[in-house]
Amino acid sequence: MGDTDVDTRDTARAVDLDGVTTDSLEALQSDEQRKILDIVDRLRRQGLNGIVELPQLVVCGDQSSGKSSVLEAITEIPFPRNENLCTRFATEIILRRNPTSTISTRITPDKSRPEIEQQELNLFARTITDFTELPAIIAEATKAMGLEEIGQTNKAFARDVLTVEISGPTRPQLTLVDLPGLIHSANRMQSDEDVNLIQELVLDYMSNPRTIILAVITAKNDYANQIVLKHCQTIDPAGRRTLGIITKPDTLTEGTANQRAWIDLAQNRDIDFELGWHMVKNRSDLEGAKSFSQRNTAERQFFSKGAYLDLPSHCKGIETLRTRLSSLLHNHLKTELPHLKTELMQKLATVSKDLNQLGVKRGTPQEQRIFLTDIGMRINELLKAGVRGQYDVPFFGPVDMKAAVDSIENVRRFRAVVQHLNLKFSQRMHRVGCKYRIPTGKGKDEMDQDVKNDPGDAAANITGPIKMSRDAAIDWVHHTLERSRGLELPGSFNPLIISQLFWEQSTPWNELALSHIELVADKCKTFVDIVLTETAPADIKARLADYCVEKALNNALVAAKVELEKIVEDKQRNLMTYNHYFTTTIQKQRKSKLAQVLSGFAHSAKVSWTKDGDENKAETFIDPAKLDADLHNGIEQNMDKFSAEDALDTQIAYYADELKYFINCVSKQVVERHLVDTLSWNVLSPQVIAGLTEAQIALLTAEKSGVAKNRERLEGRKEVLEKGLKVFKEALGGFA
Repeated sequence: MGDTDVDTRDTARAVDLDGVTTDSLEALQSDEQRKILDIVDRLRRQGLNGIVELPQLVVCGDQSSGKSSVLEAITEIPFPRNENLCTRFATEIILRRNPTSTISTRITPDKSRPEIEQQELNLFARTITDFTELPAIIAEATKAMGLEEIGQTNKAFARDVLTVEISGPTRPQLTLVDLPGLIHSANRMQSDEDVNLIQELVLDYMSNPRTIILAVITAKNDYANQIVLKHCQTIDPAGRRTLGIITKPDTLTEGTANQRAWIDLAQNRDIDFELGWHMVKNRSDLEGAKSFSQRNTAERQFFSKGAYLDLPSHCKGIETLRTRLSSLLHNHLKTELPHLKTELMQKLATVSKDLNQLGVKRGTPQEQRIFLTDIGMRINELLKAGVRGQYDVPFFGPVDMKAAVDSIENVRRFRAVVQHLNLKFSQRMHRVGCKYRIPTGKGKDEMDQDVKNDPGDAAANITGPIKMSRDAAIDWVHHTLERSRGLELPGSFNPLIISQLFWEQSTPWNELALSHIELVADKCKTFVDIVLTETAPADIKARLADYCVEKALNNALVAAKVELEKIVEDKQRNLMTYNHYFTTTIQKQRKSKLAQVLSGFAHSAKVSWTKDGDENKAETFIDPAKLDADLHNGIEQNMDKFSAEDALDTQIAYYADELKYFINCVSKQVVERHLVDTLSWNVLSPQVIAGLTEAQIALLTAEKSGVAKNRERLEGRKEVLEKGLKVFKEALGGFA
């Protein structure tokens, strides 16, 4: 706290804390000033100083300029001064009104320090009741910052801030910052690194647009050579927030041009600052034991004679300096506080937005379970709605009429996609489900229709059925009968032959059904992925997909394939049907065949009779004898061919009956039971979440360490900003 050129006395004598009242400064603060200063003080106590630039008074100058002596004179606080105790870090002096008189100190670590060092320095906190203990506290803080004795090889200065808070019932509300003195050049005591560090530190404080700069220069040296003035003219060229303070005028020789030059400077005639200049006289070496009252008296006497009589009273003496500072700070705060409030609101909005982008907090097991349950409920709702075809929420969006029904553009309308795929499956089964395309002979049956190509067949690597004439089909059945003959009588057939024929004819079914359920499963995966994207943050979606969803969908597909295998196994059992459609189909086929045969015989038995030889009067009739002969001759004599044709018709009827059953089974028992209906409760239902352990939930939802730290930082920042705005709401009143 002291300047390096002060005397070697140590003034850390016992001082009654309550006896140091700062009455001179207190008398200058009106109720309005106290109210405004209290706002800034409360904002600082909320921790806003690290988030926004708060209005403040900063004392800066070259080394040995008398900064600390000026600070002591302004506050009338007897800070310890010692030749070995120069200012080696920023020291924040906070005067606060409080019923209890105390001195407390703490360290605010430099943000560039390693985190562990910051944590250690944040733990530094000391409270004393006597100023005589302050030198030891400052020395302890210096050591805690890692600063060695000046001249040693380690660093001599730090960017940490030591806060000295002095409370008492008569203290004014005031905060000043004392900065290390600017160094002209490195020497054996101070390195180039020290020179640069101090300059950066001082410039950081001076650059704060809400800082009032108290630029202290000493009359012992040519002011043109004092670094602080160069920085002031660069950073604050108009001098709108710079007040120049001249110290040590008692070192000037009375009546000299040099003295006149300094007096002219004090009157703003050389370097023009909008806030002006002020001259003070600190205690000399011989006056070190004098009280503040005696110091002020000696100063008044000094400025009341000689050339200093020409210096206006408002430009000289510590008492008028306090008046200027009081008025200056008051006006400065009234101007800056509304801007500060606006900045707080803007920063709060930014922080809130950043927090929202991080999503819901999930640091504790309870928060994680609630977070996952909330996501699960939203997923469940959308999946249920999609499965049920209830598209009345924004998620499902408009219909894309240009895209295919089952395209990714329309897959959100999931039930429509499933219905479309089931219908396509049914059509494909009717179209290419049989191994042989055999006409029934009547020309109207679905088996007689030409096979139409479908783009989906090629995509599914499916070839169409082999076209086979009815005669060729009868031969196929005949050859099968010959190789499967049992004890049946001629003209009849072993019922098991129908099984053989049906199994061969239905060979493509398994492949077609498997292709269908895999296609539906793929659409399920796409639909669920879209739902996850809509409901969960990207990192959570990835974890859910890897840990839960993919496994659930794969299990569903496996179960569907197992179900299909069972249905196919049932198909391979002995034939069985109780559907009247089967017998109806056979009867229709037989009647159709009989009708065709009778129609042919009737046509061949037709004879014409001409009455009276007039051809215009010719009549046609069926010759009963000829018809009887044709019917007798039309009886199939080949018993094997007869039984083969009968077996073929039976197989065709059974195939048509079983085809409808198989399509329904695949659609209901496989697709619906295992793939579609399970989505809403198998993916991430409340039951699934309830069965997860805390470790599993943490694996799914825990924030990455970087995100957690960022959230903690933003939450802390938000809390401070909200408290700051609350201070304005409670106390600012008409100043906003």
